[in-house]
Amino acid sequence: MDMLRSESQANGLHQAWHDLRQNNPRLRARDGARQLGVSEGELVASGCGRTAVRLKPRWQSLLHALGSLGPAMALTRNEHAVHERHGRYRNIRVFGNMGLVLDDGIDLRLFLAHWHHAFAVTEQGADGSRQSLQVFDSDGTAVHKVYLTAQSDGAAYQDLLERFRDPDQDPVLNVFARPPAPPPQPEETIDVAGLQRHWDALQDTHDFHDLLQEFGVTRIQAMRLAGSERAREVGPDSLQQVFESARDADLPIMVFVGSPGVVQIHTGTVKRLYEVGEWYNVLDPAFNLHLRQPAVSSAWMVKKPTVDGPVHSLELYAEDGQLILQVFGARKPGKPENVGWRSLIQCLQPFRART
Repeated sequence: MDMLRSESQANGLHQAWHDLRQNNPRLRARDGARQLGVSEGELVASGCGRTAVRLKPRWQSLLHALGSLGPAMALTRNEHAVHERHGRYRNIRVFGNMGLVLDDGIDLRLFLAHWHHAFAVTEQGADGSRQSLQVFDSDGTAVHKVYLTAQSDGAAYQDLLERFRDPDQDPVLNVFARPPAPPPQPEETIDVAGLQRHWDALQDTHDFHDLLQEFGVTRIQAMRLAGSERAREVGPDSLQQVFESARDADLPIMVFVGSPGVVQIHTGTVKRLYEVGEWYNVLDPAFNLHLRQPAVSSAWMVKKPTVDGPVHSLELYAEDGQLILQVFGARKPGKPENVGWRSLIQCLQPFRART
């Protein structure tokens, strides 16, 4: 389907989505949108006046208003991993196009330049009705969702809807294709020695983005060129090994999953680990993770220096080089890395391709 341009097209899309759900009540909007040839944002917007309410894009005020909901579930995903965390929206800070949510449960890094559209959504599914707030990028990609739970304040949710209801309830959502990423720089033109020196001089894991920018490299290129003492490719099943070892040792970890507009973090233990078909899952009371295992093209054990000492992580990448998720040992700023985590991750074996 081409980009929607009329209300009648939007009504047709909404009906097509309704029909799909009748046949498959558990079908997710992201997958339904793909089947119908539109973005998820367009699919959600087509329900305006019925299943969706368009909200004013007043991001700072809206973020602070989320605190009134009480306990909620935050969901951030990319193409291959879904991160769900229960908690409260508290300790919210916004500075320009950046923001933070720093509750013990819900821990987010916000990139508000990718926040363009917001809707309050009511979904009827196999398990009944669900209410949520959903934010989308300019191309209709979902960047973050907030789901009400049985413990949420329903009256506060209704107040939020009335406060932020947009006068424009057009079911047509104008989306703009994201420009393609530039082709990677040929590796023979990269200053490898300079990249390694810069890597060794890192003061904080957040400085890694500056390294990529300075040398014009992708994350995967940086991994390959860093040298095995800084980044070592490990087996594609390394996440399962790490989670199972952390579970058995009752070791708290940090699990990061990002969309274009949010990085969502779980800090704590993982306990209930399950494989279901192609998905590897954490199904704990406050934290769920769903990873599409065949999408993992490579996994890397990464060591970065910081002012608090070296920090090790496991990073999973898709075939197109996109970062799927990261796992660190749980730690607070100003504290060194947990030695139990360091021992655990250093036990991962180097990847050896089958011949």
